[in-house]
Amino acid sequence: MDTVTNNLKSQWEKLKAENPHLRIRNAAEKLGVSEAELVATQVGETVTRLRPEFSAILSEIEKLEKVMALTRNEECVHERKGIYLNPDFSSPHAGLFVGEDIDLRIFLSHWAKAFAVAEKSEHGDRKSLQFFGKDGLAIHKIYLTKDSNDLAFEELVLKYKSDDQSLEETTVEVPLNIDEKADADIDVAGFQAGWENLKDTHEFFGMLRKFGVTRTQALRLAPNENYAKKVEKDVIVKMLEGAAEAKLPIMVFVGNRGNIQIHTGRVRKTMWHGDWFNVMDPDFNMHLDMSKIAQTWIVRKPTEDGEVTAIEVFNEMGEIIIQFFGKRKPGIPELKEWKDLVASL
Repeated sequence: MDTVTNNLKSQWEKLKAENPHLRIRNAAEKLGVSEAELVATQVGETVTRLRPEFSAILSEIEKLEKVMALTRNEECVHERKGIYLNPDFSSPHAGLFVGEDIDLRIFLSHWAKAFAVAEKSEHGDRKSLQFFGKDGLAIHKIYLTKDSNDLAFEELVLKYKSDDQSLEETTVEVPLNIDEKADADIDVAGFQAGWENLKDTHEFFGMLRKFGVTRTQALRLAPNENYAKKVEKDVIVKMLEGAAEAKLPIMVFVGNRGNIQIHTGRVRKTMWHGDWFNVMDPDFNMHLDMSKIAQTWIVRKPTEDGEVTAIEVFNEMGEIIIQFFGKRKPGIPELKEWKDLVASL
């Protein structure tokens, strides 16, 4: 172990002793390193490096039975329990899990490192698989639950254990592309006509690329307020509380560069904790840092199944934090109750 790694390991141990409830992501930030670098200091103790065979590993997660999937960005954490069913890595662009419970869109080009972790905690061993990007930021984590198959976890770790079990970790800075053209340089009329003639919500991203607009710029240049209306962030709280009260099934999308995780279903228990607004249900938890929200929009896109309504939430850099929809599938119009709820906000 080199001096730098040894030093980092000691610094983290000290920080943990001083702040036993400090999360590793926040500890990394305090120490000025990436989360992957901190995880790597525990290799050989509580951590095992895995070979970066991501699609193969993910395709075997079903054997672990019921687990908890965690995907987050800086402002929001999305946790969903279920079984990893129906893996599909046939597309070069995105891998998929499309299950009732575990619903993911995976962008493997951003995945770089894989670890198996067995942390000691006051509630016993906490076992997980953790995946990181080139920049050392966590992309996706899979935690075992009381209903998981521990033996299958051990077998999977053994099967994909890397020959490299070094404690040193290297990261590469991934530049954030937030350059925005001036509105005057955009074909606004063409863009607005494109929006009004959308046939599918997935065409929206292609349209952004075609006209060279950023996500938040697109909302600002929408044809009119029916298509995109800026609202106060407390609309999110009202919507979640309203959906819980009405027993209305919704869709909650949270992602980062490497993965988008989707919950479809009801939300039941909502609560505040400091700056964070939370959903705390048995199989779905969401933790949203309301203090980090810069823009909130109600967005409507025409499709062949009628208009699709979303609430889209952004940070100060214009990156999307979280999206909400009413429960829907292609070929089925969105729920009238969802339209009515959003219209009432």
